Amino acid sequence: EVQLVESGGGLVQAGGSLRLSCVASGFTFDDYAIGWFRQVPGKEREGVSCISCKDGIKGSTYYADSLKGRFTISRDNAKNTVYLQMNSLNREDTAVYYCAAARVSDGVWYEGPLLDRHEYGDWGQGTQVTVSS
Repeated sequence: EVQLVESGGGLVQAGGSLRLSCVASGFTFDDYAIGWFRQVPGKEREGVSCISCKDGIKGSTYYADSLKGRFTISRDNAKNTVYLQMNSLNREDTAVYYCAAARVSDGVWYEGPLLDRHEYGDWGQGTQVTVSS
């Protein structure tokens, strides 16, 4: 069974940093694109960043324009883990953050960028990030 477990969320002051982790199990982690999404109650789940999800290149990264260089995505295949480093956090970053996986077919990597939630079939339970003023 595919499982994705997020961790690292919590309460942080504006201007601070957090590093989220997404640990995967139950599938061949290296054969998937991984995305980070976030959602606020009453709003659509929006794409934050993804890895191995752009230009048909494994290891490629992409970020939502609104992040303005504050977030960094990375992965450690040996640990089946994807990270999201979040810096200079502000109140608009408050949300539940989810990681998701999209399987690659026939060795062809996504042209993407893959930040549409409907492209991902497996999801974690989410981790709450709250940024205080």
